[in-house]
Amino acid sequence: MNLVDYAEINRLNWDERAPAHARSPGYHVARFVEDPAFLSYVVQFDAPRLGDIAGLRGVHLQCHIGTDTISLARLGARMTGLDFSPAALAEGRRLAALVGAEVDFVEAEVYDAVSALGAGRFDLVYTGVGALGWLPDIRRWAQTVADLLRPGGRLFIREAHPMMWSIDEERSDDVLAVDYPYFETPEPLVFEDDGTYVETGTVFENTTTHSWNHGLGETVGAVLEAGLELTALEEHRSVPWEGLPGHMVRDDHWEWHLKERPERVPLTYTLQARKTTR
Repeated sequence: MNLVDYAEINRLNWDERAPAHARSPGYHVARFVEDPAFLSYVVQFDAPRLGDIAGLRGVHLQCHIGTDTISLARLGARMTGLDFSPAALAEGRRLAALVGAEVDFVEAEVYDAVSALGAGRFDLVYTGVGALGWLPDIRRWAQTVADLLRPGGRLFIREAHPMMWSIDEERSDDVLAVDYPYFETPEPLVFEDDGTYVETGTVFENTTTHSWNHGLGETVGAVLEAGLELTALEEHRSVPWEGLPGHMVRDDHWEWHLKERPERVPLTYTLQARKTTR
């Protein structure tokens, strides 16, 4: 497979969905405009684990339409958002202008982030939920993160758990059956889907995506191999979208939980690491 093809296929998908996401109630764009203190529900979940980030120079990789990026800026960080979708970045810039957020948005592939932004410039690399699955090589991602960070800088990522990604989401009974690969594979998983993960009435024409799973051990190992020191790892019983349709209920904080026996499987995890000064 030509890895350039996967990026172009996925970019078409995200370019088409970005405007629809910005209009969807699931991204709460109106709340950002109405309430200068509002944070995305994703960042609200992350905030207690992030701690004080005021004054830090941060980059949000795969920032999409920028709601989490702007939320981190509202917590006091000097944020840059990076994404490969020009349509998503246009929505991010529009929202930042509407709310008066000083956020820089840069168009680039994740693996080109160091070339686009410079090495060793950031105190914080942040990646939100649902990002890593679009990347074919977790080790290359981890090295990119390490190269972006200054010595002592930190990585913060909350991501969908590879166990959740491996479950057959189309079963209608209460059985959680493993069907997709748990581990990273050379070839992508190819899906056809004319919808998206938030409420929208838009009918989409670009329906093909290429994605990969990355085992938790593979991700932790890649972070360690890149010279980062693991500082925290926590598994969670919720995810910010209905990852297993028909099996889940949503709480007041826009987190989805299994309706039955939620202790069966982790749905997301938070990983934190620091670039050593040695």
